[in-house]
Amino acid sequence: MRAKRFGRIWPNVVALLVSALFILPVYWMFASSFKQRTDILTRDPVFFFVPTFDNYGTAAGVDLFWTLVRNSFVVTIGAVTLALAVAMLASFALARMRFRGRRGMVLVVMMAQMAPWEVLLIVMYLNARDLEMLNSLLTLTLIYFVMALPFTIWTLRGFIAAVPKELEESAMIDGCTRTQAFFRVIFPLLAPGLMATSIFGFILAWNEFAMVLVLNKSPEAKTLPLWLASFQEQFGNDWGATMAASSLVTIPVLVLFLILQRRVTGGMSAGAVKG
Repeated sequence: MRAKRFGRIWPNVVALLVSALFILPVYWMFASSFKQRTDILTRDPVFFFVPTFDNYGTAAGVDLFWTLVRNSFVVTIGAVTLALAVAMLASFALARMRFRGRRGMVLVVMMAQMAPWEVLLIVMYLNARDLEMLNSLLTLTLIYFVMALPFTIWTLRGFIAAVPKELEESAMIDGCTRTQAFFRVIFPLLAPGLMATSIFGFILAWNEFAMVLVLNKSPEAKTLPLWLASFQEQFGNDWGATMAASSLVTIPVLVLFLILQRRVTGGMSAGAVKG
């Protein structure tokens, strides 16, 4: 009995310790964003304090902040939407259809997922320059779309392969076309995979730094990661404002994850077990 109890307790204890290890920096960032300067710079940690929103006012009052917020949302949502739309069709073809070069295409998708996109940075810059597409949100959207596409295809392919073909065939016997069978039978079952891949694409595009640093030099065409990187140069050692700026950049990702967390875990595991 003691051995069984120990076997049940120790995984929970380890999980709690690991969770605390990851949660503590996030908590400290948000807590510091509400602290006065004296509470932040004190030698002894301050856990109980009178909160202030002045740091958020300072961060949000920076020039072009709301323009960069809009840019980040436009680029991120556009890239994720395009990736999901294209990946659904591509993953269906890889999972259901038999054609010459199918295995090679799957291998290419895997290689694209493993390749570091930063090695193509110079090539992308030269192409964008020659096409006169520098300082363009459309260019960033297309690049982030391509970066998120391999993982999205790979994950959705596993979900589609896990759906029994008999369900699709039954719908076609009942009078549905193949397209109708896909949207009425398979598409509703892809919700966990769509949510898992969408949050992956959102985090990838929202936090991406190198591409926008090189391709978008105009202040009006930048995104929040660049704004956050230059924030300390403008405000020096104002750590309260810096933590508030970091919190503002982090909040959209946390909100999205909290909304989709139940689907994300199941989607990441279920989509990878078959294919």
